[in-house]
Amino acid sequence: MLYLVATPIGNLNDITLRALETLKNVDVIACEDTLHSLKLLNRFEIKKPLISYHKFNEKKCAEKIISLIENGKRVALISDAGMPLISDPGNILVNLCIEKNIKYTVIPGASASLSALVLSGFCSASFSFFGFLEKENKQRKLQAEKFKNICSTLIFYTPPHGVKADLAFLSEVLGSRKFCLVKEITKTFESCIFGVLGEELQGEIRGEYVIVVEGAKKNQNPLCGLSVEEHFKHYSNSGMTKMDAIKAVAKDRNAAKSKIYSELNDKD
Repeated sequence: MLYLVATPIGNLNDITLRALETLKNVDVIACEDTLHSLKLLNRFEIKKPLISYHKFNEKKCAEKIISLIENGKRVALISDAGMPLISDPGNILVNLCIEKNIKYTVIPGASASLSALVLSGFCSASFSFFGFLEKENKQRKLQAEKFKNICSTLIFYTPPHGVKADLAFLSEVLGSRKFCLVKEITKTFESCIFGVLGEELQGEIRGEYVIVVEGAKKNQNPLCGLSVEEHFKHYSNSGMTKMDAIKAVAKDRNAAKSKIYSELNDKD
């Protein structure tokens, strides 16, 4: 049998009793980074054979794990932090289990995305999780088509070195929306930075982050789904003067005219 085991996202005390029991009773533990996972396992005196299972060897290793299970072994899959499969490897392995009719179950636990949503205070009646933004600009724009007009709260993962670039991209495609940048969840320096997309981000960016952004307004002008530049061109192409077009864009987006003017000049 395969066990998909959630692990702490920061504070090791967030491990569940059921997760500890499972990890102590399986025959093998598959993990992204064996050295990283050893910190957790050693903390709770769990000594089991480890298999390195990551995105670069996922297909080959998944077949190896299936073979172990078929030979009567109990295998646990863990990621470096949080729930396996959620922006982490594991999909190939689970689909092989489904294909081969192998039993599997989940041992739930900590989730960075849900924790960030709760900490943000944004509407949680409905939300959409998109994980990490695509790296290539063309793919990012295609991805943005899927979420720019969604009314539910949006959740994104972002690496420390990419926070400002991701916020700039989200500002370009979403306009002036409120966001919450949640840092170091469950760790000593956990904090929330609130702001509006497009405004300058204050303070040093260091650590692991989740970006939570308010969804599109139900009655929002559909032009706000465009980039600021495209929004401006819509009005200027209709015959408006440059300043009138800027005023119209600012009104649609509930933003200052100076901010729209500045963003357009940055494109020149």
